[in-house]
Amino acid sequence: MLNIVVCVSGGGTNLQAIIDGVNNGLIHNTRIQAVISNNPGAYALERAKNAGIEAICMSPKTFESRDAFNDAFTERMIALNPDLIVLAGFLVQIPTRMIAAFPNRIINIHPSLIPSFCGVGYYGLKVHEAALDRGVKLTGATVHFVDDGTDTGPIILQKAVEVMENDTPQVLQKRVMEQAEWIILPKAIDLIAAGNVCVKEGKVVISK
Repeated sequence: MLNIVVCVSGGGTNLQAIIDGVNNGLIHNTRIQAVISNNPGAYALERAKNAGIEAICMSPKTFESRDAFNDAFTERMIALNPDLIVLAGFLVQIPTRMIAAFPNRIINIHPSLIPSFCGVGYYGLKVHEAALDRGVKLTGATVHFVDDGTDTGPIILQKAVEVMENDTPQVLQKRVMEQAEWIILPKAIDLIAAGNVCVKEGKVVISK
């Protein structure tokens, strides 16, 4: 059984896709152990409670310093000791110590086709605004392992999404979620649960 902790900051639509995937058998042999949010007002916490999942709020604002938060956050995750940490719209930089404690056990969903529109400053609607400003015809989403960089870890899955002529950032964001994020994030978790994903020489190898 793959025990996962999902980290979220907002509405939790990707969390819901994972919950649904576990419940409908799309994601096999997986249990959502807990959901952690840095935002006490995140609807994702309600989604977790409604699904009978432990909902934890840890806000940096309640700590005396970012270092104190990073230490407490890392210690809480080490105590939970999940097999996999899933960043599903989590707008907090993962502490270096946590990355070291969970090598190749943290994955992230990013709303673009990495290496396009990623890195520092690219999150949420900013990603889609950048894609529209650039005038690209295709965008999409990427699931990747988390390393010490920002959106630089080995890529697990990607899915392309067409950009339409009259798209707004909000419209494009919704299409990317529906046509890519909600599909490849559950699929990546299922592949990991099945033992079909490994990292060799910095690249992901997927076995069937």
